[in-house]
Amino acid sequence: MAGKTVLTGVQATGMPHLGNYIGAIRPALQKAAHEGKSFLFIADYHALNSVRDAAALTRDTYEVAACWLALGLDPAQTVFYRQSDIPEIFELTVALMAVTPKGLMDRSHAYKAAKDKNEAEGRDVDANVNMGLYTYPILMAADILAMRAHIVPVGHDQTQHIEFARDIAGYLNNTFKPVLVQPEGLIQPQSATVQGLDGRKMSKSYGNHIPLFIDAKARQKLIMKIVTDSKLPADPKDPDTSTIFQLYSYFAPDADVALMREAFLKGGMGYGDAKKLLAAAVEEALAEPSHLYNEYMSDLPKLDAILAEGAEKARAVARATLSDVRQAVGLKPLK
Repeated sequence: MAGKTVLTGVQATGMPHLGNYIGAIRPALQKAAHEGKSFLFIADYHALNSVRDAAALTRDTYEVAACWLALGLDPAQTVFYRQSDIPEIFELTVALMAVTPKGLMDRSHAYKAAKDKNEAEGRDVDANVNMGLYTYPILMAADILAMRAHIVPVGHDQTQHIEFARDIAGYLNNTFKPVLVQPEGLIQPQSATVQGLDGRKMSKSYGNHIPLFIDAKARQKLIMKIVTDSKLPADPKDPDTSTIFQLYSYFAPDADVALMREAFLKGGMGYGDAKKLLAAAVEEALAEPSHLYNEYMSDLPKLDAILAEGAEKARAVARATLSDVRQAVGLKPLK
């Protein structure tokens, strides 16, 4: 991807949990270390489609920013910014709306899911569907196109976002003249499904998650609540179906993981002892990031300064893109 611009957006949903870190944040940070020009933005305007608590959105945005920075995001290498700090994105959205057919929005997965849910519950198909939800693919396209992104890493269930962005860029390019980069999706390898306290996928919506940066004792208390079967310490256990072992394998050194696997298979390790080992491994891995996270959250002006610096860099790119679009459609280009 040499010479290519890579863009990633993260939701403003507050403090991530262990599953988010294992499945998304850590792989993204590892990839960023080997990329050229990259952008990472917090999609706070997108959050307005569902968040109705102003204080919560502000807090959640800061928590997400602090988490990524504490876990190793380097703002000198990756342009890190809030979506809402880039007004050019929103003007570009208006231009894109003028060339995007309604039928494309009708095919949006999110809109179709909302309609299906309403139909299943016997309500009007558009009940509780706001225009932000309906048109969010256009704003998402603007997020991507404003930064002239070539590559957008996405999961298998998110390929429509990139298809729509390509289509929308094509509509404007073909209607006027080619000024927008048509991005490509980079399909991410299927990330492991990280199990939560109850054995289901770890998720805030299930209430079975372990937040990354909480007090160590509170985190250990949650770990001790992981649901297990009734096997006794002497009984052999299957490590591949154990939530404890799965989480341990992500945080402990390979040699220690091998020892726990052997103890599970042969018998001789109780779940209580395994949970204590897991809690210790998680604490060791997150001790320094937790310290950094708390520092960031206790100095919000510092967070604002980092995000503002990223926004300044991002705005320079977005402004150039918007100026080209304005000129292409017959509006006065930006100076």
